[in-house]
Amino acid sequence: MIAEMLTCIALNVYYEARSEPLEGQYAVAHVVLNRVASDKFPNDACKVIYQGLEKGIGRCQFSWYCDGKSDKPTEEEAWLYSQLIAHKVVHGHVKDNTQGSIYYHANLCILSAISSFSALNLI
Repeated sequence: MIAEMLTCIALNVYYEARSEPLEGQYAVAHVVLNRVASDKFPNDACKVIYQGLEKGIGRCQFSWYCDGKSDKPTEEEAWLYSQLIAHKVVHGHVKDNTQGSIYYHANLCILSAISSFSALNLI
C-alpha cells in the first residue's frame, strides 16, 4: 500500500512540477497529503490524484492524469527526483511549506474560481 501511494505521489510531482524549484515540488506532494487529510477529498493519495476521470477527459483534479497522453515518465533523472521527493514528504522529512493548502495553481493560470480562495503562500 505504501509503495502504491509513493508511486502515485511521485507521478503527480513528476507531471505537475518536475520543472519547478524543489520547494514547488514539495508543495505539490504536500497538497496531495493535505487533501487526504481533508474530509473534502478521498482518504487515499491515489484516489485524490486520479479523482475526476469519471467526468471525462480534461476533468481531473490534476490535468496530467486525464490529458489522453501516456502516464509513463520519460525523463529518468526527473522521475528519480520525484520518487525521492514523494518519499521525503510521505515520511515526514520535509515540513509542509503550503500551510495545509489543499489547492494550488501556477502563476500563469487565470481562473475565475480563484477569486473565491485566499492565497496562503507563494512558492
